[in-house]
Amino acid sequence: MTILVAVVAAIIVGLLVTQVAMFATTVYLHRGITHRALLVHPWLAFVCRATLWITTGMRPREWAAVHRKHHAATDTAEDPHSPMVQGFWRVQLGNVGLYRRAAGNRELVRKYARDIPADNFDRYAFDHALLGLAIGISILVAVLWALGFGLITGFVGAGLHAVTYLLLAGAINAIGHTVGSRPYANSATNLQSLALVTGGEGLHNNHHAAPTSARFALNDREIDPGWWFVRILVALHLAQVRHEDVHLKNAA
Repeated sequence: MTILVAVVAAIIVGLLVTQVAMFATTVYLHRGITHRALLVHPWLAFVCRATLWITTGMRPREWAAVHRKHHAATDTAEDPHSPMVQGFWRVQLGNVGLYRRAAGNRELVRKYARDIPADNFDRYAFDHALLGLAIGISILVAVLWALGFGLITGFVGAGLHAVTYLLLAGAINAIGHTVGSRPYANSATNLQSLALVTGGEGLHNNHHAAPTSARFALNDREIDPGWWFVRILVALHLAQVRHEDVHLKNAA
C-alpha cells in the first residue's frame, strides 16, 4: 500500500468521524437535551452519549450548561465565548480553552444544567473523557489496521478529526457571530457554507431567533442537514419534535 493511499484513507476517515461527532452534537446535545426542541429515544440517546464520549470526550450536561449560558448572556462579558468580547481569533483557535474554563465552573453547570443530572453511566464511563478518547482512538486504529491501512493511518485520522472538530466548533462561535447575514434582530449570523459542514449550526442567527426550534433553516434556500437527519429519526420513531411551528424570539 502506498503512502498516498494511506494519507487519503486517513483524511476520509478523519473527516467522516468529525461529521458523525458533529451530527451527534447538533441533534442530541444542542437541539435535544440543551434546548429540548426534540425528544430522543432512550436507546438513541445512549448511542449518542457513547459516540460523543469516544469522539469528543465531552460531558453532555457541561456542554448544555455552557451553551445555555451563551444564550443567557450572548456577546456580553458573561458570554463564555463571544468573539466581540474575547476577540475573533481567541474564540476561533482557543474555543476549547474557553469551553473548558466555563465547563469547569461547578456553579455555572449546577445552575444551567440542573435538569441533566449525572447517572451511573456518567460516573463509571462518560465522565472520564480521557478513557473515552483512548477507546475511540483504539477503535479507529484497530479498524484501519484490520483493513490493511497500518497503525499510523488510524492515528493520523484521529488527529485530523480532533483538529477539524475543534476548528469547526470554534467557527460556529467565532464566524457565527461575525461573518454572514442577520435576518433576525440578534448578534449571531447565518453562513450557509458553514452550515453545510456543521450539521446546520452555521445558521446561527436563525437559531438565536428561535432557540426552541429543532429546525434551523427558517427561510427560502437555506439548508439545514441536521434537520434532515431529525426527520429521518422521526420517521424511524427514534425522535419526537417538540413543535413543528417556529416560535420566534426576535422580530425580523
